[in-house]
Parts: sequence; C-alpha cells; structure tokens
Amino acid sequence: MRPRIFAVVNQKGGVGKTTTSINLGTALAAVGRRVLIVDFDAQGNASTGLGIERTDRATTSYDIVVDRLPLEQAVLSTIVPRLDIVPGDENLSGVETELAADPHRSYRLREALHNYIDRAEEQGLPRYDYILIDCPPSLSALTMNAMTAADALLVPLQCEFLALEGLSQLLRTVDVVRQGLNPNLEIQGVVLTMYDRRNNLSDQVADEVRAFFGNKVYNTVIPRNVRLSEAPSFGKPALLYDYRCPGSEAYIRLASEVLQREKARAA
Repeated sequence: MRPRIFAVVNQKGGVGKTTTSINLGTALAAVGRRVLIVDFDAQGNASTGLGIERTDRATTSYDIVVDRLPLEQAVLSTIVPRLDIVPGDENLSGVETELAADPHRSYRLREALHNYIDRAEEQGLPRYDYILIDCPPSLSALTMNAMTAADALLVPLQCEFLALEGLSQLLRTVDVVRQGLNPNLEIQGVVLTMYDRRNNLSDQVADEVRAFFGNKVYNTVIPRNVRLSEAPSFGKPALLYDYRCPGSEAYIRLASEVLQREKARAA
C-alpha cells in the first residue's frame, strides 16, 4: 500500500505548521504507523525540533530536489520510534534560483518521493504509511513542489484576528495546482491552532472558519500551550517532552481524527 503524502501548508508564518508536523507525526508513530517528515523549510525547525543537529545534516531536502540525490541518502532516524526525517537547512532558500530554468521544477519533490516509494519494496528500504511535508511560510517554489507531491493538504490556521486573511490566496494557489500540476490534490483538513479559551476572539474565529470550511475543519482544536513552545528547544516533540500537557493531548486526538478520515476515505 502506497503511503499517503500530506503537505502541511499555510503561507502565513507562526501558525503552527512545524509544531503540527512534528507532533502529529509523533502521535501517528505512537499508534504504530511508520512516518517520514520532509523538512522543506530553510529554517530547518522541524529537524531541530526532533533533535537533529545541524552538523548531522550532511544531505538535506535541498540535495534531493536540486541535485536529485536518492531520498534514502538524506533520511535520518529520530528519537521517536518509527518516525524518520529528511532534514532541511538554509540552502533551501536558494531553490527558487537554482531551479528557475527548469520548466518541470515543480515536480522535483514528487519525483523523489515516488521514486523512493517504487524502490522501497525491492531494495528493502523503510516503507512509510504517512509522509508529512513541513512547508515554508510562503507560496514559493518549495510550497508548489510540496503541493504537487502531496495527496492532500493539512492547513494549520491560528485562532487570531485576520486568520482568514491570505487564506483566499492559498485556495487560489490550490486551484492553480489542481488545474495543471496535481489534479487530485485535496484538503484533508484544517486544524485550528493557538486557541485560547479565555479569549472570546478565539471562539469567534473558530466559528468563522467552520462556517467557511464546514466539515473540513477538525473537531480537535490545538490550544495555546507553553509546553508546545518549549519542547523544540529541548530537541523533542511535545509528546515526549510532556505527554500530559494539553497540547500533547490535543495532537493525540488530532491524529485519531486524521486516521478516522483516512479510513472513511478508503472505505
């Protein structure tokens, strides 16, 4: 069975893309799924948040899409059993320039992932159930590559003022990708992040998003939580740093919802 590929995407920064990639990946691994995270952001925060030192990132997602190295050359294991990562680094900031002359530049990541999937069984490589692509905060060549490679999008959306501002641009980009690059791209779900129950605005934003997206919005809401913010500085997902904190519990519930949606889709 081929893995499902999700791009974790929103062109706004600070909405919880990396936090969601790390902790959803950890929660899926905790219930027995084999997961690969592709760190596709020049900041490399997903790699740092999973304890991957910069000195250990000899081969990164940059090398996969620019130099077309086999994906397995970049895969590193993490402190989480069944969770691997293709690390990212600052070289990714140059991808736009490096690939400018290639008319097929948006297919580079898809080719890398599909080639790996096709080789995995015959070469005894790890076979993943889910691949999560942690995208940069922009609608750049990297994000277009991720959308072209993905089966579906997972969109973190913060419960703050103007949360929906800019989302129309993301949806227009999704339409462009569907029309030419990836006709089967779907939105798996929208996850509300940074929810503060003490703030009436959070409820207003949540209601507005649910009115706009309907059942695409997950029931699980990720709270604003200090432990979620602290965990990356210790090189751990929150589920390992403090599995009883509200943020960790929320990501466990989110993983359950994702699996339920996937089961319904496959039925």
